[in-house]
Amino acid sequence: MSFKELQYLFIIIVFTLSNNNGFSQTRDMVSPRHIISLNEAHAGSLEIDTMLLNSYVTPPSNNRQFYLDARAVFERKKVDFTNARIVEAALKNDIHLMGGPMLGDIKENAISIWFRPSNEWPIHIDVKAVNGNEEKHYTLQPLTAGQDQRIVIDGLSPSIQYKYVVTSQETALAEGTFRTTSENNENQQVRLIFGSGFHKIGFHNPNLINTIVKREPNAMMLLGDNAVDDRDANTGMHRSDYLLRDLSLAWKKLAANVPIYASWDDHDYFNNDLSGVPEGFTKKDRKKLRTLWRQNWNNPPHDVEGIYFHTQIGQVELIMLDTRSYREIERRGEYGSYLGAEQQNWLKDVLKNSTATFKIISSGTMWSDDISNGKDSWGTWDTLAREEIYELIETENIKGVLLISGDRHGARGFTILRPSGYRLFEFEAASLGGVPGPPAMASDTTNQLFGYEGYGLKAFGEFTFEQGESEPKVTFRLIDETGKIMEEYVLTLSQLTPHHK
Repeated sequence: MSFKELQYLFIIIVFTLSNNNGFSQTRDMVSPRHIISLNEAHAGSLEIDTMLLNSYVTPPSNNRQFYLDARAVFERKKVDFTNARIVEAALKNDIHLMGGPMLGDIKENAISIWFRPSNEWPIHIDVKAVNGNEEKHYTLQPLTAGQDQRIVIDGLSPSIQYKYVVTSQETALAEGTFRTTSENNENQQVRLIFGSGFHKIGFHNPNLINTIVKREPNAMMLLGDNAVDDRDANTGMHRSDYLLRDLSLAWKKLAANVPIYASWDDHDYFNNDLSGVPEGFTKKDRKKLRTLWRQNWNNPPHDVEGIYFHTQIGQVELIMLDTRSYREIERRGEYGSYLGAEQQNWLKDVLKNSTATFKIISSGTMWSDDISNGKDSWGTWDTLAREEIYELIETENIKGVLLISGDRHGARGFTILRPSGYRLFEFEAASLGGVPGPPAMASDTTNQLFGYEGYGLKAFGEFTFEQGESEPKVTFRLIDETGKIMEEYVLTLSQLTPHHK
């Protein structure tokens, strides 16, 4: 049987033009004022980063001045956001929130909201059902000015759209919306957005982020190369890059309306292609970066030093791996050198014990080896552990597994053929920043579904999970910043079920 025939057995491919998808927003597009290259983003000078802040729209003058004042402090000292000079700069520029709100950890009856307040005044969050009379009122009392804070908004109802308003000292600071998940794994529609490769650039793109928000996803997964870019162990500049993110008007809109789940890759770790404890750095440096990461994202709590975690959203289990900091350089190519033994065993346990219909497993770099010959990813680090994961999925008959990945700029889809005839599906959308990368297509396209080069491609991946007419199904879409659907694949649960040998 030819591969094309196999495709028809495994996949229903539907191509939809953007003028029929109901989300096209071409007339609302904003042209960039400054086009920042990937190399410029990597360099991250004051001039370049300030241009990023102004790259699409002019930010409020106090935002810009606060960034300049704070960056001058971060460049000279190893300080955090609680430093007196940072707090003073925020108050001087009338900045009530250095960062936030950022939504995260969405549940059937609760959601976490992250803030970085510039003062110790109480923050009030008023939550109301969009359709209904349900109202909740919460107050967060900041412990220290500049310290990241989280509040869990609980006591909510399942599958309800809520709107919320954030105030302090009778001043409105922010607002947004979110939808709680379904109850007891009910087969209600779940929409999840994913991608990687913002490289700071994409955080400021209102076209891309407006399109994402209009899709009304339940959550978004960021797979790495996000806000920080090549800062090595300079924690002050890591924090400066996070401040640049948090002052972006486009990012503010995304984080206030879409729960965010994030993992890192090389550029927001130490630097390009670095992992584990690189030469010239220490375990103490790695620990500082892990701590700093947890302070600046709103992932579910997990009692490990690394950043991997899992959570369930409706009928979908999200499993986000740390495929960067656990690598053991001196053992590269040996079993356990990529995820480490502890994370590898954790992943196997999560897969075996999950009761969700579908499971998404993220990897900062690609699962398959077809692009760049597996450069800096599973194929050149730990094929034994990867094979163990694949075998576990088959032998334990774990249904509904989807693989997602990033790192290799562009967007691609692959099938991974197993000896039993079962195929795993990998979708990669490393295209949030529209930066150049390797060729779109592999030299051998036998198992490749589609491919797009990274330069100028500002697109994200989307999964929509639903019951379907006869069985659960998931629809993958690749969508660009205008709302155009570039690729669409529909997979049923039976197609994502291993074959019995």
